[in-house]
Amino acid sequence: MNSQTQKSLIQGAVGAIEIALDLPAGSAAPKGVAVIAHPHPLFGGTLDNKVVQTLARAFTQSGWTAVRFNFRGVGGTAGVHDEGRGELDDLLAVVASTAPQGPLCLAGFSFGAFVTTHAFERLNPARTIDKLVLVGTSVSRSTAAPIDPAAHLKTLVLHGEQDDTVTLAAVMDWARPQSLPVTVVPGGGHFFHGQLPLLRQLVVRHLACSMPTQP
Repeated sequence: MNSQTQKSLIQGAVGAIEIALDLPAGSAAPKGVAVIAHPHPLFGGTLDNKVVQTLARAFTQSGWTAVRFNFRGVGGTAGVHDEGRGELDDLLAVVASTAPQGPLCLAGFSFGAFVTTHAFERLNPARTIDKLVLVGTSVSRSTAAPIDPAAHLKTLVLHGEQDDTVTLAAVMDWARPQSLPVTVVPGGGHFFHGQLPLLRQLVVRHLACSMPTQP
């Protein structure tokens, strides 16, 4: 993402996982770690995807360490594509390695958002996830996990009005039974061409929102 990006390998279930870590600017200690998942590996998705990089910038701008990673079979990550099952293991391995404790955010784009819903479902009972960001969530090829109603206020679901890869109607069909709010970007396509600055600012605004105090 920039000259300060730190790339390294960690150990996953089937071998090495390539990660890229970006620290927030300034001298203040990071607020925590945000793990960000990329789109479908079989359609060119990597940790360098422009939407994934935009998400990383939003997190670092907001004071979080951003960790992107390549799913199995992509770049320097070992293994072969596993239709989401092994990719969930990859994401959980990245969390265990880079954020074993402390504040944690999860984010994903497209296929990565689909995997992230399942990672949230797996992790949420055991630890607090501070924020969840799902962009262009893939709900058509496989079933995305439902989001715990108690986590709706800390969840941002962003979708382009004119997304022709994952239709807005399909996302609404997933979100409607949950009463999960969806933020629609007017005129937006799947990759948010020309609208990445808006995408970044929407995520930054979400990260700045505090959870309401329970009565």
